[in-house]
Amino acid sequence: MDDAGVVLLGQGEGLPAGVSLALVQTVDFFPPVVDDPYWYGAIAAANALSDVYAMGGRPVSALVLASLPKDCPSEWIAEIHRGAFDKAREAGACIAGGHTVQGQLQFGLAVTGVVDPARMTANSGARAGDLAYLTKPLGMGTMTTAAKGQKIEWSAMLPAVEQMALLNAAAAEAMLAAGARACTDITGFGLVGHGRNVAVASGVTLEIESARVPLFPGVLELAVRGLNSGGAKRGRAGLKDEVRVVGALAEPLLNLLFDAETSGGLLIVVSPQQAPVLERELAARKLPCQRIGRFKPSSGVAVEIV
Repeated sequence: MDDAGVVLLGQGEGLPAGVSLALVQTVDFFPPVVDDPYWYGAIAAANALSDVYAMGGRPVSALVLASLPKDCPSEWIAEIHRGAFDKAREAGACIAGGHTVQGQLQFGLAVTGVVDPARMTANSGARAGDLAYLTKPLGMGTMTTAAKGQKIEWSAMLPAVEQMALLNAAAAEAMLAAGARACTDITGFGLVGHGRNVAVASGVTLEIESARVPLFPGVLELAVRGLNSGGAKRGRAGLKDEVRVVGALAEPLLNLLFDAETSGGLLIVVSPQQAPVLERELAARKLPCQRIGRFKPSSGVAVEIV
């Protein structure tokens, strides 16, 4: 399944003959991942917008989805919305409305974007020999879990908050300039889970080189202390028949590869010939340029970790 739904538009929708355009539509919302209302809204918006970027699209509009407790302070409500609106504005998307209910605190966006079908990056385009790049370091599930348990101070958490709120717009521009074959964003299923989706949809195996995977500063030490989110355990249990670990791998690192991410980076798939172009385009935008693995003919599992 792709990160977002795509609807091809044509003459029936009023487009001139020969014009190719598609809508990209997605929705995402979740409970607070940080205690700061502004950053919560910003992260929730960046996370929802990311699905459009993963498809190679450009966000154009969004609808707010908010579940708010009866006793939620009005200041919190205003700050959550301000954070989301700032991110939508940064993405060039207008907030066109929304819907609010009373209940457990949850917030997010339903996003509509546009994409050229000829340049769309679905998750089914990887081929044997292609290379995989990741545009944000891993560890957000572990960082938020540590923060909720008051194991780290806000000063240590703030850089992770800023990473989660960072739009994947520039990464999407880089991959389009490089002619990427496929893409997905790394969120709730973690690197292994989302990598598995690309491999299965493409009929190949993703080989992840664990030593190459970028980790957020300090997160490995937190993983050693067992502070991964529940996503690590669920991922390892749910994917045990589709993942092969080759050789001895430290448990804390393995857990980080499976752990859930919030508003993670793009997993970009390019041919070896286009890899230098992608690296140049990412570097020009001051984004991480980390090759984390390659795709090979199916070996009987979706993902191999070496």
